[in-house]
Amino acid sequence: MRRTRAAAASAVTVSLLAAVTACGGGSSTDGGSNDSPKTLTYWASNQGASIEADKKVLTPELKKFEKRTGIKVELEVVPWSDLLNRILAATTSGQGPDVLNIGNTWSASLQATGALLPWDAENFDRIGGKDRFVGSALASAGATGSDPAAVPLYSMAYALYYNKKMFEDAGVDGPPATWDELVADGKKISKGGKWALGAEGSNLSENIHHVFVLAKQHGADFFDADGRPDFTSDGAVAAVKQYVDLMGKDKVVAPGNAEYAQNQSLQDFAKDRTAMVLWQTAAATLQAHGMNDDEWGVAPVPVQSGTPGAGTAVNSMVAGINMAVFKNTDNVDGALEFVEFMTSDAEQKLLNKTYGSIPPVKAAQEDPAFSTPALKVIRDTLAGSAAPLPQVPNESQFETAVGTAVKELFAEAAAGRAVTTASVKEKLDEAQQQMPKK
Repeated sequence: MRRTRAAAASAVTVSLLAAVTACGGGSSTDGGSNDSPKTLTYWASNQGASIEADKKVLTPELKKFEKRTGIKVELEVVPWSDLLNRILAATTSGQGPDVLNIGNTWSASLQATGALLPWDAENFDRIGGKDRFVGSALASAGATGSDPAAVPLYSMAYALYYNKKMFEDAGVDGPPATWDELVADGKKISKGGKWALGAEGSNLSENIHHVFVLAKQHGADFFDADGRPDFTSDGAVAAVKQYVDLMGKDKVVAPGNAEYAQNQSLQDFAKDRTAMVLWQTAAATLQAHGMNDDEWGVAPVPVQSGTPGAGTAVNSMVAGINMAVFKNTDNVDGALEFVEFMTSDAEQKLLNKTYGSIPPVKAAQEDPAFSTPALKVIRDTLAGSAAPLPQVPNESQFETAVGTAVKELFAEAAAGRAVTTASVKEKLDEAQQQMPKK
């Protein structure tokens, strides 16, 4: 899911496993029949530098769709801090959109509610076929063995963005390939009010994404083969401690980052206060913050040792945005037409160029615009060293429980209190106790 945006949700109070009998869906507002109402409601996720920027990008495209089909699309851009809770409320109230964007990590959780239209072979055929989409993007669209709950819209991966001048001023030759190198370089940079690495300690999704990757690098996962939580394994504990230690022990992350929740670390990077940031497709947002493209470079996220590669070192989760349809929409045909439009080759090229992401549609990826040095790092990561977050029904609860545990540990580190293996394990055990029992 997109991480220039804020945390998925601060708390999930609605059970994703509850049976859903009414699940959102818009209705005609212009007197159209139930078979063919002329209005769709669309909740878009905040992809750009601001909600207003997204409206500026999307409104002309929605007008284009209306001109072609006669269907008006009523747009609401929903902040990431609100999106998951808004969706959950819609699944129980029956008041929701026809079409919506979801973070791809939520696909299996939302699928388990029964609220979303399954993308079976017939529905995929309506939008040009399942084989149009990249396999890694489809792998994050729902539980294994089930029809996907959504269609990939934007694909992303994490990369290490670095400030060339800050590196030069500190005598650092180039981007670090390993975490040990990052810490060593970071100590050269973290002086005089400057810091090496930005983090968003109060951003639950960011916390999950990074500790998931580090757990993979430590040979661990947060769920066992049967989908049961396994938060306190040695590898999971080591991953969380390593991430929080960047602030508490290594002192290459500013203590104030413990309170960051939405884009502040990227703003610090753009203003030459922080030399590195781990981010998903940051180019457009950096430009919006006034940073020129030649001021920063892009490299793969560090690994424990060696270099990233298939089967050797995971260094990103498979990030991205999926597009879903509420099952009880009164305009299934119109909703499918709209998804077909948004995933068409032309729209995929236009939208992903604008947002600096990678099209999950194979044909659109052939555009040379997606082969720039920065995007090549992301494409190579998606192709060879990224892994999807667990596609389990309790994934969103995992994000909340473990993301909050990491947030609390960052607060401890920022306050100067020791974060130990034992204290990390205790926090993760508390998080595991919050998970629904099978």
